[in-house]
Amino acid sequence: MGSRFIKIAGVYFFLAVILGLVMGIIQNFAFTSVHAHLNLLGWVSMALFGLIYSVYKKAGETSLAKAHFWLHNIGLPIMQGTLFLELLTGNTSLTIGIIIGSLIVILGVILFVLNLFLNLREA
Repeated sequence: MGSRFIKIAGVYFFLAVILGLVMGIIQNFAFTSVHAHLNLLGWVSMALFGLIYSVYKKAGETSLAKAHFWLHNIGLPIMQGTLFLELLTGNTSLTIGIIIGSLIVILGVILFVLNLFLNLREA
C-alpha cells in the first residue's frame, strides 16, 4: 500500500501546484483553501501515509490500510471539489458535500490511527 499512497500523493501535488500557478497567473486567490488542503491532505499526508506503510509493511498490508486508502481518496476529492464549486458559484447549499467529504476523510484517518495501534509493536 505504501507505493500506492506515494503515487497518488504525487497526483495531488501536481493538482495543487497547477491550481497555485493558475491562481498566481490570474491574480485571483479565492481558491487558496482548496490549494492548501490539496497540498496538506493530498500531497503531504498521503506521502507520509505511504512512507509509514512502506516502513511498517505489516500495517500496510491490512484491510484497514486498504479501507484507509479508499476513504481518503473518495473523501478528499468530494470535499475539495465541492469547496471549489461553492467558492466558484457562491452556492452555499454545496456545503453538505464539503461536510460529507470531510467526514469520509476523518473516518479514513481514524482507520489509519487504529491500524498503527494494532500493527506497530516496539522491538
